[in-house]
Amino acid sequence: MKRTLLSIAIVLLATSAVFAETATWNIDPAHSTIGFSVRHMMVSNVRGTFDKFSGTITGDPADPKNAKVDVTIAADSINTRNGSRDEHLKSADFFDTAKFPTITFVSKRVEAGGNGKLRVTGDFTMHGVTKEVVLDVEGPTAPVEVGPSIRSGASATTKVSRKEFGLAWNRAMEAGGVTVGDDVTITIDLELVKQKAEETKPTS
Repeated sequence: MKRTLLSIAIVLLATSAVFAETATWNIDPAHSTIGFSVRHMMVSNVRGTFDKFSGTITGDPADPKNAKVDVTIAADSINTRNGSRDEHLKSADFFDTAKFPTITFVSKRVEAGGNGKLRVTGDFTMHGVTKEVVLDVEGPTAPVEVGPSIRSGASATTKVSRKEFGLAWNRAMEAGGVTVGDDVTITIDLELVKQKAEETKPTS
């Protein structure tokens, strides 16, 4: 019985050693979503996504306050399920993707938030303008082994003013108000894959 308990303890310690370490985690775009919503004509919310993005989170899920986040989004991958609207959003009236092809977020600090969440503060660059924003983050989840990979996940939200980033196009409505709201809510759901040690080794 003592040997059995000792064996179990050794396995648990070995498992903890695998998970509790600083590592690089790659965003899995096939199982992640970066979305947004904005008020339309003062009556409803239009939602969309950016379908091409990449990024890494470097840190230990057991100690997320030391994590570093670096995400890049392809601005021309915007998708609101309406082709003509998407082309307008890519134009100089909005994102001007030919001139500003990427949207980026680079973290500066991670702090404890309310209700067990984290507050991740970083530089958000969009349309050539960089401003500090705060992500309210839920997670990371406890890492799990899925086949040959180790995975974790996190969700985040924030709200930005599009006008502060130079996306000021609008159209007044006859009944009052404007076509497009200013506040944009960003919602992020990430699945992360732990980078293998051999993937970080420099090539000769």
